[in-house]
Amino acid sequence: MLVALVALIPLGFVVGYTVSVGWDQTQALVFRPRTGELLWNTARLTGGCVLLCAVLGIATAWLVERSNLPGRRVWNVLFVAPLAIPAFVNSFAWASLVPSASGFWGALLIVTLSYFPLVYLPVAAALRGLDPALEETAHSLGQSGWRTFRRVVLPQLRPALLGGALLVALHLLAEFGALQMLRFPTFTTAIYDQYRSSFNGPAANMLAVVLVLCCLLLLLAELRLRGRARYARLGGGAARPAVRTRLRRRTGPALLGVGVLTALALGVPVGSLGYWLLVGTTDAFSLDALASTTLTSLGLAAVAAVVTTAMAVPAAWLAVRHRGRFATLLERSTYFGNALPGIVVALALVTLAIRLTPALYQTTLMLLVAYAILFLPLAMASVHSALQQAPPVLEDVAHTLGLRRFSALRRVTLPLIAPGLGAGAALVFLGVVTELTATLLLAPIGTQTLATRFWVYSSSLAYGDAAPYAALMVLVSAPATILLTKETRGSAR
Repeated sequence: MLVALVALIPLGFVVGYTVSVGWDQTQALVFRPRTGELLWNTARLTGGCVLLCAVLGIATAWLVERSNLPGRRVWNVLFVAPLAIPAFVNSFAWASLVPSASGFWGALLIVTLSYFPLVYLPVAAALRGLDPALEETAHSLGQSGWRTFRRVVLPQLRPALLGGALLVALHLLAEFGALQMLRFPTFTTAIYDQYRSSFNGPAANMLAVVLVLCCLLLLLAELRLRGRARYARLGGGAARPAVRTRLRRRTGPALLGVGVLTALALGVPVGSLGYWLLVGTTDAFSLDALASTTLTSLGLAAVAAVVTTAMAVPAAWLAVRHRGRFATLLERSTYFGNALPGIVVALALVTLAIRLTPALYQTTLMLLVAYAILFLPLAMASVHSALQQAPPVLEDVAHTLGLRRFSALRRVTLPLIAPGLGAGAALVFLGVVTELTATLLLAPIGTQTLATRFWVYSSSLAYGDAAPYAALMVLVSAPATILLTKETRGSAR
């Protein structure tokens, strides 16, 4: 219950603040031209990016999983690799080389290149699991390849496609650094500007309320669109891969298309970082500052990974070992952090600290709490999955042999779920290293991370000084890409 209460702090802040200000002030702060402008910008960017990511994700997944495209294993890695480059680093790369890459069209291009792998991964996994007998039946009934894909394959990809699209939309609602650098105002950038420039609490908080409502609407829309259709097949199905489509004359255009996509998504940011690293930095740059900042980031990420994973264990254990409505409610409440932007979490903690615990304001403890709320869902998913695979009968045997509950947990359960604990901790670690928005608002005075240091230099157009910090973030994030492509490598043959 304590873990659930911590995870629900931002949502409680939003609800409580809305009730406290009253309808008149809420109406005055929300129903104004500025809110309408931000809503329009956020909606059109989110809608356009989701649509483009869906098209790119489906096309690239089909080429890797269902065609005879040359070098499929290599393309599989390259299509996931953009996840190793944070969106704000990608924006820095484009803005430093192409200053005109700003506004709506520049933002749409760059965020699409950053987030299309979020659709590619689940769609590729779904294509690998489809029963090819369904498509063969459609062909035998006279359906063409395109009609078979549209009427048989695409409906079965619906859950994966909607899940990936939801991730893209939530990432966009939470995105700050990339859009601020590209000078495209959305709710997140406006909240940060309000908070930093004029410390306008009511205006910033009410914008946060509207942003949370947008998040909830997205979650409800995804649930509604998913529907109640069943996608599981009866029986074992055909345990064999589908016959790959021969591209023939389309091989050249397909290679050209994926080559251009890879060049834009990877070539530009990697080339930009390489250019600025070669050009060099100003005299103010210090290797000692780079080393100390790296150690600070790694230290915060390591502590946050341990604390967040430890918080996930009791909630996941209760949900798996003692299933029920109350246990499920507690478990699901820990996932709200994944649907709330970092700036909303930061504002909630700032308001709570100023009003109730001023001594905690701008302390490392407050920053770690923010990290735990934001990344607890990542740890929960891994720990929950590991506990489901750990046979409870082994714990019963340990009890019959005289071990108490804590001893059985330490000597039996924890060793069994160690891989899940490690995976969850690694995901939290990588998320904290590249986290920007909450760190900018909550970090103690004098505390600098790779992300915040990069932000300081890039905001002042010191591209050479910012490049080493960006390159280190990419290097730290690279192992996550390797883990993500490890499972898909065997299928892309």
